[in-house]
Amino acid sequence: MIRMAPGGESPTVRLRRLASELRRLRKASGLTNEAVAETLGVAQSWVSRAESGRRRIRPIDLRALLDVYGVQGPQREELLLLGRQASQKGWWHTYGDAIPERLQIYVGLEAEATQIRAYYSQLIPGLLQTADYYRSYLAVTLPDAAPDEVERMIEFRLARQERVVMEEDSAMKLTFILNEACLRRWPLDDTIAQAQLRHLLKLSKRPNITLQVVPFDVGLFPAMGGTFVMLGFPVEADPDVVYIEHQVDSLYLEDPATVERYSMIFDQIRAKALSPSQTRTFISSLIKEA
Repeated sequence: MIRMAPGGESPTVRLRRLASELRRLRKASGLTNEAVAETLGVAQSWVSRAESGRRRIRPIDLRALLDVYGVQGPQREELLLLGRQASQKGWWHTYGDAIPERLQIYVGLEAEATQIRAYYSQLIPGLLQTADYYRSYLAVTLPDAAPDEVERMIEFRLARQERVVMEEDSAMKLTFILNEACLRRWPLDDTIAQAQLRHLLKLSKRPNITLQVVPFDVGLFPAMGGTFVMLGFPVEADPDVVYIEHQVDSLYLEDPATVERYSMIFDQIRAKALSPSQTRTFISSLIKEA
């Protein structure tokens, strides 16, 4: 039986869970991707995509796969239900015109996570950015974007913050570790820097947020140049994911050994960081400098 998350509603997580179950069923049947593809008369890459958790599966295709694996009765009905739930649209699809598909996948995972642990090397995390900071960043990274497109992206960013960060009594626990460089690299407008620092200070006092800074004077430390985010989920059927965003694509790491390695690195970075209270003192000193 598939363990369903109480009150879970992210179709992205449903799809990931379905893909994992299809992969398990294929292996339990002793079949290779090639054998399944030959039986169904499809390309081998089609089977791989169905097991990737990145593409929706049509009901007719899901039923065909379940036929191959000999799945019947309650288990079949449960998987078909999971497939229907995975085909639904999340709240973020309203902003499909403003965000790339790769980010939609991440937001879909984020929507059902109960823990975020993240290290940022150069930029303020998106969930902690002010609208003006993000607008300044977009002006540099997307200089040709139309004003209405920029505002649409900002609208999405704020909506995401409202759901993940600002929601009262949120079960989400967020731990952010920032390289000091994140707090030194600012738009040319000092008022934006001041407002962003004050915003960070305010957010750091929320009960579900832990914010720490790794100061320059600690010297070298693990993964100092590479931003990564770890998402944790409430159900065992949904293993943790490491998300690494690049300029034009994104990487999702799900192998348990790899995820555990990143967890160790995160703990090593955190051991070098200022405590939450020291971080607030540090940010306060930067506000006076700005």
